[in-house]
Amino acid sequence: MGKGKKGGKRLTKKQLTEKLLNLFQSHPDEVLSFKDIFHMLHLDTHPLKMLAIDVMEEMAWDDYLMKIADNKYQLNTKGQLLEGTFIRKTNGKNAVKPDNDETPIFVSERNSMFALNGDRVRVALLARRKNHIREAQVLEILEHSKNTIVGRLHVGKDLAYLVTPNNIYSHDIIIPKRKLKGGKTDDKAIVKITQWPSAEHKDMLGEVVDILGATGDNDVEMNTILAQYGLPYIYPKNVEEAANQITGEITEKDLAEREDFRDVFTCTIDPKDAKDFDDALSFKELDKGLYQVGVHIADVSHYVKEGSVIDKEAYKRATSVYLVDRTIPMLPERLCNFICSLRPDEEKLAYSVIFNLDDEANIKAYRIVHTVIKSNRRYAYEEVQQILEYNGVIDGTGEPAPKAPKDGYKGENATILIMLDRLAKKLRANRFKNGSVKFDREELHFDVDEKGKPTRCYFKRSHDANKLIEEFMLLANKTVAESIGKVARAKKAKVLPYRVHDNPDPTKLETLREFVVKFGYKLKSTSTKGATARSLNKLMEEVSKKPESNMIQMVALRAMMKAKYSVHNIGHFGLAFDYYTHFTSPIRRYPDTLVHRLLTRYAEGGRSVNEKRYEELCEHCSEMEQVAQSAERDSIKYKMVEFMGDKLGEVYDAHISGITSFGIYAEIDENHCEGMVPMRDLQDDYYDFDERNFCLIGRRRHHKYQLGDAIKIQVARTDLEKKQLDFTIYDENKKNKR
Repeated sequence: MGKGKKGGKRLTKKQLTEKLLNLFQSHPDEVLSFKDIFHMLHLDTHPLKMLAIDVMEEMAWDDYLMKIADNKYQLNTKGQLLEGTFIRKTNGKNAVKPDNDETPIFVSERNSMFALNGDRVRVALLARRKNHIREAQVLEILEHSKNTIVGRLHVGKDLAYLVTPNNIYSHDIIIPKRKLKGGKTDDKAIVKITQWPSAEHKDMLGEVVDILGATGDNDVEMNTILAQYGLPYIYPKNVEEAANQITGEITEKDLAEREDFRDVFTCTIDPKDAKDFDDALSFKELDKGLYQVGVHIADVSHYVKEGSVIDKEAYKRATSVYLVDRTIPMLPERLCNFICSLRPDEEKLAYSVIFNLDDEANIKAYRIVHTVIKSNRRYAYEEVQQILEYNGVIDGTGEPAPKAPKDGYKGENATILIMLDRLAKKLRANRFKNGSVKFDREELHFDVDEKGKPTRCYFKRSHDANKLIEEFMLLANKTVAESIGKVARAKKAKVLPYRVHDNPDPTKLETLREFVVKFGYKLKSTSTKGATARSLNKLMEEVSKKPESNMIQMVALRAMMKAKYSVHNIGHFGLAFDYYTHFTSPIRRYPDTLVHRLLTRYAEGGRSVNEKRYEELCEHCSEMEQVAQSAERDSIKYKMVEFMGDKLGEVYDAHISGITSFGIYAEIDENHCEGMVPMRDLQDDYYDFDERNFCLIGRRRHHKYQLGDAIKIQVARTDLEKKQLDFTIYDENKKNKR
């Protein structure tokens, strides 16, 4: 049987194939690594191991096995029929993403059955041709993803139709003229599909349900982005009317049921243009070396009752959406900007976590209570930052203010703000010491004029004042999660929506490790969460303020899993917290309102809620969060293209920020706008895409374009409708090389 002895009996390919078939069939649910397989089949010689790897590659190619990683396989038990989500591409390279599988399968146009982007479909795997990729054929459209489509109207003499962004649909959406609702050519409109494409009639028929307005108008374009993602762009009148019925009056009963913090110094610290103030901090010195810090959160659940029209609309939205020039709130304006908002010099109801902290920010005691507060001062981040720096704080060092001079710290409430900053920095240092991952990503920000036109584009960095608030919010969220989730081993914790973040993808971490080596950095291969986080943090410190910093952070972020909401707690890798939830922003996040309600229920002795129902609520909130983020990204892309619209032909220094099979993404150093150099414009050579090493390599001249490389670009094209910004590589010797 060939047990590894030199000169022993060799297995033939047929015999080894049979052994591998039997092995995988006897372990149908297990992922087997090469090491497992070699051990179980006693494959001790190098030739046998290599032959086994070749055989498994062929078995995966024939869809008998699933390749889980480069060195891991599993029996394919899914069969030839799959269900999944259809992905329609403008270049005809459609695909279906099977449920519970990250790998999309190619679907040619002739096998698509006219499925539209996002449709739920049932597909059959086709017999694979030699040296061809896996293909599938749509057998049935189970559910259309949506029945309304957003686009630009074209009204002709006899016919009207809808032009969709990127022409994503293979056939026009024809609109009878009587169904135009007054729409004109170049109006943005929402069209409802009345007839889907089929073998008999390939065109779609539709009717206009809403005219958004003229193409190019800023409000129209922002509302178009919202409508494209199915997000609301107007607030329902019945919900606003219900909100207007709420007086916001604080009764004697309210006061009797709450702890009174109206006489304790309290302030809010937010962006200078903020209108909804979710959170406030109170501060009081108890004894020497012991401080009371209150994290006070707007008591939204006091006003938004479960099942009410306001609650139903808030659940549907699940989150506020932040486009470049506006906020689309989760709650009606009367609630989010007035009644619930912790405005200065107004008595407000709050749900609070009150901490007793020592000089090292250790929690000596805490309580979670309903309170009534009165904010003494509304601070903008910039004001607090100025006070900190005026008193000797050097931003970004993590060091608190030096000891106060004889005449005390300078600035309004400076002593309190500096003490809060000092405690926050202790909390932050402890968090990183315990394995929290340090990503200080800068955010792209636009200054816009009164018409919404961008006048400036730049990166906005988080300063110490921002981090001050962040640390106390993290502490409150962690403490609330522990108060419910952390129970004795024999007891079962009551249901709570957690904010969970799984461990990084090991394969993507390995890709990151190989990538950073090219820049002279190391990322250790580790087996524990803490060691992985420490290794990532060391890397982030080393690349800080280097030209390649943003690129490396971007690749590192790709290795991270997405955070989501779930009642099944697995901890939060990024923060290194075993228990974490969202409690601190109920004005703009629905899960926080759910947490408030459950805390109140459990504090009153109520039983645990239905786990399955709350997991469904969590899934909806996670999905809506992703949709909102996509809309936010689209608004940034739109403003980026709009900002560069009058700069055609101009030349800029840039860095390569992304490499794909269809071109190079480059970010301009001066304003951080990102565009693409399409592959068709790289005419000096034929380039191959090396996905693993994030580079393009020329076949003849072997010129390499690599992530992070400095290049000169010229602005070539801008397309607002498609939100596309195209560059060409600029060659000073040849003036411009296309």
